[in-house]
Amino acid sequence: QVQLVESGGGLVQAGGSLRLSCATSGLTFSVRTMGWFRQIPGKEREFVAAVGWWGIDKTDYADSVKDRFTGSRDNAKNTVYLQMNSLTPEDTAVYYCAARSGSYGYTLPRSALEYAYWGRGTQVTVSS
Repeated sequence: QVQLVESGGGLVQAGGSLRLSCATSGLTFSVRTMGWFRQIPGKEREFVAAVGWWGIDKTDYADSVKDRFTGSRDNAKNTVYLQMNSLTPEDTAVYYCAARSGSYGYTLPRSALEYAYWGRGTQVTVSS
């Protein structure tokens, strides 16, 4: 059974930082691209970052978070991370991690349709 469990969300002031974690089990984590998405009530789920499996520099970010957020992974712990710096109120959302459908793909998808497994999300609230 595949499980993805996010943690690390919370309330932070504008300009602050948070580090999200997503612990996984039941899938071939070391050869699977992972994604981070976020969603505000009433809006579609939005791509945030993708963390590839085939190289430490294989990452992709939405323009809105580039140079502020950093995705990384620890294959020994089957865990993917999202370091979020210089947070703004516009970053307030529920953040979800996702595992790409299938293993060994050499792309960094931005579409939620490319991801088969999802966590339940963690709330991030940034106060002004």
